[in-house]
Amino acid sequence: MSLIEDLNWRHAVKAYDSTKKVSQEDLNKILEAARLAPTSSGLQPFRVIVVENQELKEKMVKGALNPEVMRDCSQVLVFAAWDSYSAEKIDKVYDHHTDVRDLPRGRFSSYTDKIKELYDNQTPEQHFAHTARQTYIALGLAMAQAAELKIDSTPAEGFSNDVVDEILGLRELGLKSVSLLYLGYRDLENDYLSHMKKVRIPMEEFIIRR
Repeated sequence: MSLIEDLNWRHAVKAYDSTKKVSQEDLNKILEAARLAPTSSGLQPFRVIVVENQELKEKMVKGALNPEVMRDCSQVLVFAAWDSYSAEKIDKVYDHHTDVRDLPRGRFSSYTDKIKELYDNQTPEQHFAHTARQTYIALGLAMAQAAELKIDSTPAEGFSNDVVDEILGLRELGLKSVSLLYLGYRDLENDYLSHMKKVRIPMEEFIIRR
């Protein structure tokens, strides 16, 4: 199938079959799609936390807007962004870039000095607003890869960030949760959207040409 066909196939599933699990092989493909997502300055200022443990999921349920989806899905992916930028974080990323490319460390210092100066003049709140936006590119690619594998997904912002951050210990990692992605296989009897046509606004309204 083509990407367009895959995207027409997928929808935000409202009920999952708790007896069906996504294989580690397929999960790794979805995670790799997220890892390969483009990010501003190549900093990858976020991490993806994979929650498969049912006890952890049950703890997170109390902060979820759609608790049954969280409880019954195969895995919950938590997209969590850096809470702020720092010179140390930027240098660590670019040291990795130069090491992988067999270049001397500091090769890109003229550029990294500029972005350090930029972020030095911003607040932590501005930093997080920027890092959080980066996660949505990876979220989209993860959903597209899942659709290609015929794995259902549901993106979610309807949850308590404080609850998730506390349960997963994200603050200690310098991270804040942004969004969730539920993965699994739809329960055809209870997922009401499975039997409905996909609806989007018409192309002629969606696209504005100048």
